[in-house]
Parts: sequence; C-alpha cells; structure tokens
Amino acid sequence: MIYRVEKKIGKETIIIETGKMAKQANSAVCVQYGGTMVLVTAVCSNELREGIDFFPLTVEYQEKTYAAGRIPGGYFKREGKPTEKEILTSRLIDRPIRPLFPKGFINDVQVVATVLSSDGANDSDIPAIIGASCALAISDIPFMGPIGAVRIGLVGGEFVINPTFKELEKSSLNLISTGLKDKIIMLEAGANQISDEKMLEAIELSQEFIKVSIELQEELRKKCGKEKIKPELKLVSEELIEKVKKLSIGELKKVNSLPAKEQREDALNILAKQVVEKLIKEDENLNESDIKNALSEVEKTEIRKFILEKKIRIDARKYEEIRPITCEIGLLPRTHGSGLFTRGQTQSLSITTLGTSQDEQGLDTLEGEKFKGFMLHYNFPPFSVGEAKPMRGPGRREIGHGALAERALKAVMPLNAEFPYTVRVVSEILESNGSSSMATVCASTLSLMDAGVPIKKAVSGIAMGLVKEGDDAAILTDIAGLEDHYGDMDFKVTGTDTGVTALQMDLKIDGISMDLIRRIVKQANPAREFILNKILETINAPRKELSEYAPRITTLMIDKEKIGALIGPGGKIIKRIIQDTGATIEVDDEGKVSVASDNEEASRKAIDIIKGITSEPEVGTIYEATVKKIMNFGAFCEILPGKEGLVHVSELSDKFVKNAEDVVKIGDKVRVKLIKIDEMGRLNLSIKQAQS
Repeated sequence: MIYRVEKKIGKETIIIETGKMAKQANSAVCVQYGGTMVLVTAVCSNELREGIDFFPLTVEYQEKTYAAGRIPGGYFKREGKPTEKEILTSRLIDRPIRPLFPKGFINDVQVVATVLSSDGANDSDIPAIIGASCALAISDIPFMGPIGAVRIGLVGGEFVINPTFKELEKSSLNLISTGLKDKIIMLEAGANQISDEKMLEAIELSQEFIKVSIELQEELRKKCGKEKIKPELKLVSEELIEKVKKLSIGELKKVNSLPAKEQREDALNILAKQVVEKLIKEDENLNESDIKNALSEVEKTEIRKFILEKKIRIDARKYEEIRPITCEIGLLPRTHGSGLFTRGQTQSLSITTLGTSQDEQGLDTLEGEKFKGFMLHYNFPPFSVGEAKPMRGPGRREIGHGALAERALKAVMPLNAEFPYTVRVVSEILESNGSSSMATVCASTLSLMDAGVPIKKAVSGIAMGLVKEGDDAAILTDIAGLEDHYGDMDFKVTGTDTGVTALQMDLKIDGISMDLIRRIVKQANPAREFILNKILETINAPRKELSEYAPRITTLMIDKEKIGALIGPGGKIIKRIIQDTGATIEVDDEGKVSVASDNEEASRKAIDIIKGITSEPEVGTIYEATVKKIMNFGAFCEILPGKEGLVHVSELSDKFVKNAEDVVKIGDKVRVKLIKIDEMGRLNLSIKQAQS
C-alpha cells in the first residue's frame, strides 16, 4: 500500500511517499522538493556484530547523473568513486542521526540516499536528511527520532527558507540546521562575516521549520510505522564496572592529574594492563575487551565528574582558558607561502600555492559543470597522534575538515578580477590533541598572507566543548582530545573581527537548547578575538609582493574582434607565442588575456607580442622600434610585431642626412614617433620628432 504526506515549506511543497519502491529494505521513502527527488532506504542486520565496541552505522549518499538528464563523462560512462559533494552530504546525514540510536546497539545499520531527479534549482541534501530520518522513524529499527532539517539563507537582509542554488549565490549565509522539536542536534554553516546575533537569529528561525518537517514525518509514521524491535544491547555490566572502579579509581585520579597527554596515555595503558591481568586471573570467563570498555566507562565518569565538580579541566585549565599559541610564517624556502600554527599539542603547517586558471578544479555536478579557483585540502597523517598506520587517500573526516576550513576562508578570498590566481592551500596536521580543523583555519590564514594573497580579513577559529549532566553544563573553550572524546559536543566557529564565516556543531547527546547555544557562542567570541590577535601580531596584512617563485599574472583586455587573430587557425599563433616565450597565455570570450610566468622577461616578451597582434598604431605615440630594412630614401622600422613604418631621411635627424646608413644600422633599437597614417594605411615615422 502506498502512503503519502505533504506540506509546503519555503517556496516548495515537500512530499514524502512510501510503499512503492525498494520494499525489501526495512523501510524506504521517496522525498520530493520541487523537481528534486531522493530515494532513501534503511536496512538493519538481524544480529549484532560480534567483536566490536562501536555502533556500525554507514550512510551513503549517491548522485546519479541521469537525475539531471546527463550521461557521465570519462571512458567508463558510469558513476565512479564518491565525489566530495557526496561524501560531505553523507556526513550531513550521519552526524544528526547517529546520537539517536540506543547505547550498546551494535547491529549493522545502513542508510542509502539516491538522488533520482534533480531540477537544478533545489539541493538534494535537505530532502536526503529528512528522508533518512523518516525511513528510520517508520521502520522497525530502534531510532529515537524523527529529526527535522532545513536550510536558511540570507538575501538582502531577509531570511530565505530552503533557498535555491541561484539564491545561495547572492546569500550571505548558508546554514543547515537539524534537530528535534525543541533541540538542535547539528549545525553546518558558511557565512560572509555576519554578526553572532544574525547567526543566532537564523538558528532560532530554523527550529520552527524543523518542527514542521518532524510533524510531517510523525503523520506518516501514524499511517504506516512499524513496531520497533527490541534489540540485544551490548553493554558493560554494572557489576564489572564496579569491580574495575575499585581496582582503578585511585590510580585513575593520579593519571588524570598528569600534565601531558603522552604521560596520561602511557600511565593509562599500564593501568589497563594491570587491571586486565588481575581480573582475568580472578575470573577466566572475563575477556580483555569488556574490561577495557569498563575502564573507559569509569574514566569517562570520573573525568566528567572532575570537570563539573572541580570547575577546572584535566589539564588544570579554567573553562575559558586557551592553551599556549605560537604563530610562524615563511618557514619553507621554495613555496609560495607557509604558516605554522601551534596551539598546545595541536599543530598545523599550511602551505599556499598559486597557479593560473588552468589549475582550477573542474566539478561535474548535477547542476552542471563548475570550476573552483580556491581549494583547501587537509591531511591527517598517523604520526600526528603518535600512531603507525597505513596511509591511504583522504578519508571522510579529512575531506569534511578540509571543507569546513575552506568554507571559513572563502568569505575573505579576493575576487578573480582583483587577484587572477588559482589558490590551493594544504594543511598538514603535524600534531593533534583537539581541533586540528580550527588550527588549519589559523595556519591557512598565516600562509595566505605570507603568500601575498590579498585576503579581505584575517580569520581565526575556536572549538568549544560541553559536559552536560541534567541542568549542570560546563562549556569548555579550546577543547583537548580527551574532552572531545568524553564530552558531549564539538562546536566550531570561525570568523574575522567583523563577523562569523563558518560554524559547525556536532553532538553525542540528543540535542541542546537555544539558550545553551547562545551561551556557547558568547563564550567563543573572546576566544576567537584572542587567537586573531595572535595571528595579527605575526603578520598584520598580506605581503605586498608575491614570492619570487610564484607565477606573475598580467591581465590585459583586447578587442573581441582581435581574439581570432591572437589565437590563430587551430590555435597556431597562441601556441607559437607560448612556445617562444615560455609564458602561459589564456584568453576568455570577453577578450581578457592573462599572461603568467615566473620569469619577468618571458611575461614582458609575450605581452609585447600580444599587443603587437591586437593593438592598432596611434598617431602621436612614441614607440621603441627596431630597424628592419634600410633604403636610400630612409629606414623601415618595426614598431609593433608585424607592423612596420618608414622613417624618411628627412626625419632621421635634425641635421642633413645624405645616407640613412650614416645614422642607423639594421637591428638598431630606436625611439620613433608615429606622425601620420596615409590613405593607404602606411605608417610615417620620425626619429627626429621623437627626440624633441
């Protein structure tokens, strides 16, 4: 039987339907918004997965090119590995639903969102999040939802609900908010330096539309929702936790008082080994994994209790205290720009590379082909946390962290018309103990300014944590790894001295109130300012000059009618100029010519040739000319490539000249003035008048 519900949200109606497609999944829904439609399925294994201590949830978001009426490019003509958009959207779906499964639930759960139709106007990510929530809510899978989701834009000072792609181009805000009816679970935002107040206003507005989409899902659940299964939960027994606590509590307090991360980790490993050996000796039926999990529960309880009762943190910092910060620039001699940002035991080395438009990243999206002129890539090698692991390509976390940092800096990047370079920034995380993504933002700001990229403002970022037990909530500024691991929240905010450029919030609990979000944002503000001042103390503005190793790009405009003459048949002329000079030359349809080279002489030579091909000689202009041919009545001189004129003997000098060769020789460089263009287009030049 087919069930369907619908409700207008924003400019379009959201339609949710189930019972028609993918009926062998635990549940499946189709969510349509405008002409964009997403099929979302949820499947759960019947038995728990043995040998693991985590919830095995996987989320896959897939974009099919047929959804936009297109055939994939490339040799194989089919979709390949996930694109960055697909990975980031998968994370958007995963992050808000993950906290809403029962603790100890370790059955495999897979959510697959497939874009079946794309109208090119409405993004499919919000329908995919709502679809994932709805599929889980109406299924028999133990999910404590549903959740709602909405995108908020800000165009012309007015908020827009679920803005289209075109509206987002004009919007100073792109906020995705998800949550329950009275709580926010996840936030993801990019902004053009908007105020904290405006950001909070947008988040508060989102709650209203989150509630609407939840009510729609609840309506469908009443019609066709299945009874939830009662799964077997893998929980550490209270009896074992008590045994471990008795053996470890005294030593744990000593371990947690150690100042350095490495000392705590080494001491904890020794303690874990001692507890495991003692308990297994007493009871052979116990296993090492359960004992270590019990020790982790004891440690978590003690750390949270310590923070809430002592009003300080494990490393003895106050709630609002930031770890020591150092900033350096210009560390790498042959790169275009570099910055090293160290905050406590978290360190990012960011490197900026400048290229031409040929280095832009081409994106084959459902909305059509796009190009990116600014890229930020984040790498997290295992040595950064003292581990030895195989190194593969970037994982979802690395792509997500890079995208957050890129979003944070995008608002301050110069327009192409002002700075016609492709910019790539790479953040190498050399140490990590809390918020390497915010270290990336700070290091990348240093690197961009060191490279001479004229960013509008410096950007800093801070990560905020939370330990919440009932009404007692400790907000922690600049969270360390342990506080992230055992805490309830990771709240990251970046911005300039003018306003917010990016925001991201993830929770391990089932949401927080607007009042608490306001407190977090307020506490983050002075921290952002403090870090920003540290950056500006190191370099207070972008360098005036680019690195000597960076390409120099010169732009000039030519008449559109001259584009063909410059390019030549089959690109013959422009290829020859590139070959002869070594410069890179690009021409667009508007007549904008970009000449790039790290050799000034090569650029100058290429520009002169281009001007010669595309320029028209002007009477009264003085040119640097080359003597090409000498006749008894004068000398022919080339004033522009391919354009020659005659200097009559009477114009060679202010004195009498009998033979032209007495004054000039072939190959001589002379200054000439164009004094006339006759009716046949011939150029009359004068050396005499050029000297007066």
